[in-house]
Amino acid sequence: MADDNSGERIIAIPIEDEMQTSYLDYSMSVIVNRALPDVRDGLKPVHRRVLIAMNELNLSPERPYRKSAKITGDVNGNYHPHGTTAIYDTLVRMAQNFSLRYPLVDGQGNFGSVDGDAPAAERYTEARLTRVAMEMLEDFEKETVNLRPNYDNTREEPVVLPAKIPNLLVNGTTGIAVGMATNIPPHNMGEVIDATIRIIDEPTIPDEELLTIVKGPDFPTGGIILGRQGIRDCYLTGRGLIRVRARAEIESWKNDRERIIVTEIPYMVNKASLLADMARLVREGVIPGISDLRDESDREGMRMVIEIKKDSPSQVVLNQLYKHTAMQQTFGAINLALVNNRPEILTLKQLLHHFIEHRKDVIVRRTRYDLSQAEKRAHILEGYKIALDNIEELIKLIRAAKDTAEARVGMMARFALTEIQANAILEMRLQRLTGLEREKIESEYREIIQLIEELRAILASEQRVKDIIKAELAEMKQKFGDKRRTEIALAAEDFTAEDLIADEDMIVTISHQGYIKRLTTNTYRSQRRGGRGIIGAGTREADFVQHLFIASTHAYLLIFTDRGRCYWLKVYEIPEGSRTAKGKSIANLVNLAPGEKINTIVPVKEFDDEHFLILVTKKGTIKKTTLSSYGNPRKAGIIAINLRDEDTLIDAALTDGKREILIAKRQGNVIRFNESTVRPMGRTAGGVRGVTLEEDDDVIGMVALEGGEQSTVLAVTQNGFGKRSPVEDYRVTGRGGKGVITIKNTPRNGPLVAIKEVTLEDQLMIITRNGVVIRLRIKEVSELGRNTQGVRMVNVDEGDAVMDVARLMDDDEA
Repeated sequence: MADDNSGERIIAIPIEDEMQTSYLDYSMSVIVNRALPDVRDGLKPVHRRVLIAMNELNLSPERPYRKSAKITGDVNGNYHPHGTTAIYDTLVRMAQNFSLRYPLVDGQGNFGSVDGDAPAAERYTEARLTRVAMEMLEDFEKETVNLRPNYDNTREEPVVLPAKIPNLLVNGTTGIAVGMATNIPPHNMGEVIDATIRIIDEPTIPDEELLTIVKGPDFPTGGIILGRQGIRDCYLTGRGLIRVRARAEIESWKNDRERIIVTEIPYMVNKASLLADMARLVREGVIPGISDLRDESDREGMRMVIEIKKDSPSQVVLNQLYKHTAMQQTFGAINLALVNNRPEILTLKQLLHHFIEHRKDVIVRRTRYDLSQAEKRAHILEGYKIALDNIEELIKLIRAAKDTAEARVGMMARFALTEIQANAILEMRLQRLTGLEREKIESEYREIIQLIEELRAILASEQRVKDIIKAELAEMKQKFGDKRRTEIALAAEDFTAEDLIADEDMIVTISHQGYIKRLTTNTYRSQRRGGRGIIGAGTREADFVQHLFIASTHAYLLIFTDRGRCYWLKVYEIPEGSRTAKGKSIANLVNLAPGEKINTIVPVKEFDDEHFLILVTKKGTIKKTTLSSYGNPRKAGIIAINLRDEDTLIDAALTDGKREILIAKRQGNVIRFNESTVRPMGRTAGGVRGVTLEEDDDVIGMVALEGGEQSTVLAVTQNGFGKRSPVEDYRVTGRGGKGVITIKNTPRNGPLVAIKEVTLEDQLMIITRNGVVIRLRIKEVSELGRNTQGVRMVNVDEGDAVMDVARLMDDDEA
């Protein structure tokens, strides 16, 4: 409807249409200009503007700090007219090492804390750029990115930064727009760069393979990610729920009590609020097992102490904390970013692909800029050369001219110079006319021509551009790459019964008649050499403990029998008994064949191709097989060695392929040779000769030397005598020899029953046929020459005899 009196036009528009149009305009403005990052540099406009303003103030890492108020004022006045409060909040977050994995601002003063403390006012703090931020800005002055007018058209600002690093992933971002949000977690720079280089080399690499390079988010506050499914969803679909848990350890404390020590918390969790929530839950009786809470954090790191009541199970309390507090959080990852000013949810590969395309564009534009500058300089140098070749005539022409303009025109006409060359010659100082200066000009011209050829070659080859990107990324990794802070563990639903069992060392004993049990290592107190020992295993008449060793509850037991077969058993599957308990028949745990006897057991954590099992038989045969060959357990067991001539498997050892082997014989001789002389064989092979036996002699044991600085060889005889001898006393010989004496076999000593490699920090467990056990320190055993009888280590009663010896690390006396 028109108003004839005012001359204005009034157009009637349905309010629904106007609201829709206005809201869409507002939404796009928030999405593009406020809340979402650009996929290329990973920055929102306000972050980009802060960095540009600081760069204009020349706040590089080697320059002095400037007041934050000056920085926020410049950003507000030149680029971001939304108030200094919002700008300062952005500046503060970019300086917090608990918010950004690789901070872009180096702050001096109070920039807040993980406890939620507010930063000091901007007039009190100072800031400058970090080295990472300088890499984000490098080459900006070389026309590598597009510019646009600022809000009042008084200057120009970059649409995006050159961004030498994939900042969107390494620092992550969060933002809420209209109808959409982004929440990208931070990552480890080394992993992200490795994945980027891999995509450059193999553009068709499957997304799944990238997950083996980028293990998962790497939060600045550390923590533990539970499970990989959320990571897979995030990287393969752009959305994922990633559960993050605080790092906590249970440690023993005074008066047989325990406490929980928390050293890392989930990303963006307020530590002070977390402690307050814990205290509230204790008061309300939700978590009754806590007696005290303390925050002992300092400059060295985070440390929250949670003391547990004496009768409360610590693990249960810890699980309650995970359930009821922010010690376990879910990070909802949404990989939403602007691609050509359009919001898109992107996979890991797509995120890195867009960064690579951006860097290609930056390298090409930078090369074009450098080429243009080089060509301009070459043009001037060509003018200089013409001038120097015609210097006499040139001087006459200039002296004869009325003014500069006439001289310029004359030079251009006489020597075919361009106006640029003529002006450069007119501005040339007289000192450039010396012979030395002439040589410098010619040398510079040759270098410029070579540079021009190099730059043109780069522009003509996409592969050269890719190689430059890879080289620069490798440089960034070398400069800023660091170790991963966030551990990735099994998810709760991935846990098995084994994962709920504490990983601790246990003493495992197996009797002659096949009874097995496990006990804690502090069951036996340390005694002095020559003691009587204590009863370590209740046995039936005519039974005795035959095997004793130390193993983790999570270890596999590879059980080798006299018939050369191997069986599997987890240590935690063995029933735990008291010191005097008989234990459980191993026949109920392992399916042994009738008449089959266990002769040796090897604890193993995991099966791989880097380790080997060395087996030795009673008749001196030795065999070497990769550990991975034993990685597929069967209920009925598998063949470990093909025995011949009624031979018996005696001992087995786990090695890394580079050990030296000692094989001991009952009559007291030992042979030493390199493991490399035994080639790896198949699991069912028969082996080769390891030692030559005399009549009425046989092999009693083997040692795969670890080679510590203070290691010695311990020999123990049937009558309780023993000694330590230097490893060097046993010369290295060829495999298959007779060996040398390690301890004399006399009526006093009796035959050799055990040989071990030990250090002064070790302790020994010695067990006799009648089940008597003594624990003593190695330092109490004399070190004697190889060809001696040794000293008494344990008093053996008449009719009793030493049957087995186990080595364990030193600890406090029980």
